[in-house]
Amino acid sequence: MAKTYFTTDHEWLRVEDGVATVGITDYAQEQLGDLVFVELPEVGKTLSKGDTAVVVESVKAASDVYAPVDGEITAANEALSSDPALVNSAATGDGWLWKMKLADESQLSGLLDEAGYKAHIG
Repeated sequence: MAKTYFTTDHEWLRVEDGVATVGITDYAQEQLGDLVFVELPEVGKTLSKGDTAVVVESVKAASDVYAPVDGEITAANEALSSDPALVNSAATGDGWLWKMKLADESQLSGLLDEAGYKAHIG
């Protein structure tokens, strides 16, 4: 069964069988406003926790989205290339950004659960 984690930088991860689907939270997309461009990561690229994985551009600003854990990109949400607004309409669903094979699942213990994230954003 998939388990969802959150970061203080407003990313979410849904982890199942050692693979994390990653996106930005609904809170983050609300703060950014309407997205107009998403620069997706390259499949096969290895990321370390804290590396910039994706750049999103909105009507308000450009923002980096960081790798919440170490791992290798296994998929990018190509639907966002033609419809970046999917992130706005379905941030935790069809608006996911990338999938990655986790290098070290113990890193998940440093992330927030849903209650912890809600407390973080107030």
